[in-house]
Amino acid sequence: MPHDAPSPDNARTAWSVLEPVHLPVYFAPEARARYAAIGLEHRAMNYFASRSAAMGAVGPGTVAAAFYNFNPEAVRSVLPHAWSLAAPETVLAARNDVADQALRRILGEEAVGSEPIKEAAELARKAALAAADLPHGRPLFAGHAGLEWPGEPHMVLWHAATLLREFRGDGHTAALIDAGVTPMDALVSHAATGAVKFSFLRKSRGWSEEDMEAGVRGAVERGLVTTDEAGTLCLTDAGRTLRSHLEERTDVLSAEPYSAIGGRGCERLAELLKPFLEALKAEGLRPGPGTKR
Repeated sequence: MPHDAPSPDNARTAWSVLEPVHLPVYFAPEARARYAAIGLEHRAMNYFASRSAAMGAVGPGTVAAAFYNFNPEAVRSVLPHAWSLAAPETVLAARNDVADQALRRILGEEAVGSEPIKEAAELARKAALAAADLPHGRPLFAGHAGLEWPGEPHMVLWHAATLLREFRGDGHTAALIDAGVTPMDALVSHAATGAVKFSFLRKSRGWSEEDMEAGVRGAVERGLVTTDEAGTLCLTDAGRTLRSHLEERTDVLSAEPYSAIGGRGCERLAELLKPFLEALKAEGLRPGPGTKR
């Protein structure tokens, strides 16, 4: 095991370069056609079913709890119906196909088998395997950790990215709960950072305008956000402190698996993937579902 212990900053750096590798499975053009081929009818069904299938044919309550800030009614609108259209193992096979096809297209056939991708895949795999020894209290991660590893380098990289982002996501949920942040407070305060549009968060999480307006009023009452003269959400000092604490705590809770590759391994992973990030980000894929903010 490397002697240079990874820092929380190393964990964030690794996440920032691995997350774009994972995202095509939800938002790439290949996703809709492939999921439709197995009977999944629309994007919400694709998302909830494909992300939760690693846990088996679980019910909507389990999925809503694991995904944290999605409207439980939105989950109930597609689960368990999705499992009557496609069993979890069928959904998982389709998801792997989407990842394979999308990454081959985005990165190019030459790149997916290149030495940098192979080296990055091996580094990410080492960290993901270390994470697999730490499943406690991380149900969504644990479901994915029980899946078989693929064989090709770009798919090893994708699977490792998936494991590490779900490990981080479960940790983020723990940080939210520990800080007493409700699902709606998480969404509203995230929107108030300006990083993601309020309208995107509302629609992607399945909340109505009335629900979100009530959420804003609650966050205002708790002193987390305010609105300016134009009606734009803004974080208060307390809100900024809370968001900073959540991000820092999430980084801390995400760092341990990277002990397998050390701080220098995290830096090397970022170095290896940097040339590919432009192509991945050029897809315009949204980082919304799954971040649990």
